[in-house]
Amino acid sequence: MTIMPIIEAPDPSLRRISATVAAVDDGLRRLMDDMLATMYAAPGIGLAAIQVDVPKRVLVIDLQRRAEPVEEGAEPIEVREPRYFVDPEIVWASDEVGAYNEGCLSVPELFGDVIRPLRIRARWLDYDGAAREEEMDGLLATCLQHEMDHLDGILFYDHLSKLKRDMIVKKLTKRQKLAA
Repeated sequence: MTIMPIIEAPDPSLRRISATVAAVDDGLRRLMDDMLATMYAAPGIGLAAIQVDVPKRVLVIDLQRRAEPVEEGAEPIEVREPRYFVDPEIVWASDEVGAYNEGCLSVPELFGDVIRPLRIRARWLDYDGAAREEEMDGLLATCLQHEMDHLDGILFYDHLSKLKRDMIVKKLTKRQKLAA
């Protein structure tokens, strides 16, 4: 698996609208495997293909949790449960909303409280191209909505107040100038 470079805001590439996928094939599975390796290396819990400069409606998520070790005194064991979403769509969202302090691999070290529906029902194709549909809540629902925003050229700070959004954009622009 290949670790891919992650595009960082304010790069205009992140604003592109991603194209639907014709079919899940070996090439797309390789892309998803590379995206997952990239996300783990970053480290993060979600990554959309557009963040690695591939404008396709594909994303990966792994909420990774730590399980207690079997042996006393041993390090906790990381439990990975990768999820693959091809052409995801939200078919229902609850009226009940909540805030989550979101960050993004394309907006490193900056965070903001984003208000989103607490529960959603989503439909997508999985790693093997099988159709899936599931109701989600909590962090999974938040993460899927965040990553799906990327597919439409939306970044988490677009959901914030103008003042907070302007502060983040100013920090990003300053960081970009210092890097140049």
